[in-house]
Amino acid sequence: MVPAYNKIRFLDIVKESKMEVIEIITDLQQTIEEQLRPAARSLRSDETYLSMNWNQYHNLEDTYKWLDEVQRNNPSVVTTVVMGRSVEGREIKGLKINFRNKTNPVIGFLTGTLHAREWITPSTLTWIIKEFLTSNNRDIRALAENIEWHIFPIVNPDGYVYTFTTNRMWRKNRSRFDSKSCSHMNASDDMSNGVDLNRNFDFVWMGSGSSNDSCAITYAGPTAFSEPETRAISNYALRLNAKGQLLYYIDFHSFTQLILVPYSHLPESEVHTVENYDDMYKVAVSAADKIRERNGTVYRAGISSVVMYPMTGTSFDWVKNNTKVSFSFLIELRDLGQYGFLLPAEQIIPNSLETMDGLIEMDKTVQLLGYYSSGPSNFIPSLGIILCAFVLVY
Repeated sequence: MVPAYNKIRFLDIVKESKMEVIEIITDLQQTIEEQLRPAARSLRSDETYLSMNWNQYHNLEDTYKWLDEVQRNNPSVVTTVVMGRSVEGREIKGLKINFRNKTNPVIGFLTGTLHAREWITPSTLTWIIKEFLTSNNRDIRALAENIEWHIFPIVNPDGYVYTFTTNRMWRKNRSRFDSKSCSHMNASDDMSNGVDLNRNFDFVWMGSGSSNDSCAITYAGPTAFSEPETRAISNYALRLNAKGQLLYYIDFHSFTQLILVPYSHLPESEVHTVENYDDMYKVAVSAADKIRERNGTVYRAGISSVVMYPMTGTSFDWVKNNTKVSFSFLIELRDLGQYGFLLPAEQIIPNSLETMDGLIEMDKTVQLLGYYSSGPSNFIPSLGIILCAFVLVY
């Protein structure tokens, strides 16, 4: 991003360097303001649920009020869960959705907004909650009811609030370990506050893709698990791991349209050192292929070091390494950079629909691979599995 007062100087430098310039967003402030307004179109009844709609982005207060409202309207199925508290004392709130009430359940754990500016992630996760509770689609019903879901749309509440009140492009949490001048990075001193939560987990901590400079957006913190938010996520994952069969952990981000498989620091030549890597990759590819069918949105699947860049200290790598989870993914949602973190509100529903398509296909592939063999006796097969079985029998 280039401030208006530096535009001419910036273009002169680029010209001297003989680099090509493509202007993606002409007026950043206008784009930010537009995000806070509802999309200019009428909504169908299935695009709203209780006090929530998906034609605009919602702040933390409204999102948390809606989560409580969902629980009150579905008391036999939904439980409000506070995973922990943030640096500034805010609740990290989510929902448990449990249709079966099994003593040894198959479990799915979904998190969003580790990076505060990625507003499309809580919108997508609240849409998923709504669909799990209201949809009559057979495949969605199977996905919702076969698994005990633990869904936390906003696990970085302080940072998320800050993107609404102060800095829309804020990424980190709001810790204040090393407040200092950031003039060496030509950045405001406020950048020295906060830790990149998705570099703070104790798995290859402070390795590739992390920084020890508190002014950097990828600052990994003074120590692994220095942040209450990352400790809350890891402790919760361990509790779920002890409770039942932890089948899925999926951490949602934006942008770049990727489905990432552990481990993010490995070169391609070492991917097969990861337990059940081939199955995870197969499941990720199946989801990416399905996502493309609805709107032509192209996702790629693979390890981060190959399809994006090396990362360390991430939540989904830590969960894969420290629990018995079968499938751990990081999903980067829309888009490919046209709007980036400022995805227009009118894309929330198309993005959410195709994401649900991907999750359904992911679960169908997992079923075919046999990961439900020890699952519930009243397991609901999806329609695709029924058709496949019919063809095989016939």
